[in-house]
Amino acid sequence: MKVKEVADLVGISVRTLHHYDEIGLLTPESTTESGYRLYSDSDLEALQQILFFKEIGFPLKKIKEIISSPSFDRKEALKLHRKMLLEKRSRLDQMISTIDKTIQHSKGEIDMSAKERFEGFDFSRNPYEQEARDRWGDKAVNESNAKVGNMSKGDQKTLEDEFNALYRKLAEIRHEPPESGIAQENIELRFNYLNKVGTYSLDAFKGLGQMYVEDDRFTKNIDQFGEGLAVFMRDAMAVYADKNKK
Repeated sequence: MKVKEVADLVGISVRTLHHYDEIGLLTPESTTESGYRLYSDSDLEALQQILFFKEIGFPLKKIKEIISSPSFDRKEALKLHRKMLLEKRSRLDQMISTIDKTIQHSKGEIDMSAKERFEGFDFSRNPYEQEARDRWGDKAVNESNAKVGNMSKGDQKTLEDEFNALYRKLAEIRHEPPESGIAQENIELRFNYLNKVGTYSLDAFKGLGQMYVEDDRFTKNIDQFGEGLAVFMRDAMAVYADKNKK
């Protein structure tokens, strides 16, 4: 199948398939004399695996490592996908039920306890924590968790509000050059805030900025403050790190 046919079949863009090829994640089995990519059945199987991993939150770099490993077992991976998607479905079903009850409650049809209003929410796991552990090791993450855990609820809320306020400020200036004075002034605040809850070297800070763009979960979370904010922060963080290492 040609790239356009695969894109139409799967429901993704041709540009996405080109990107997967460029980063070595999914290189089609052959090309025509004219240079058109041709995807085989085994390529489509690999693409299915990639999209399953992506659906459950794996970044592309990690997916490439997994499916390129000599120990990768497709059948075992499918079992893992199924298990994790069932868990995700269960959480979504619970949240839908909570929404339905909340609608009924707002109409005065039923009463809801405070506990029932928050059924289905799960903030006990940080979806980025394992990625951070992989990048910088357990010690840095454990130190960060310990610092936050030792804060009072009020201090934690204050820190969260400060982080969100800074995101909004960065979103306002995201069209400025990343090396500009105002960009660097505010990205320095970001660096200082991060070091309130952890120990981030300049290299780690720069690597974190790169992850904001490489990991769809980070990008989606950050870009809710303004489209393109993740890219702006990555560039500004790289400038800050390189400038201050000199």
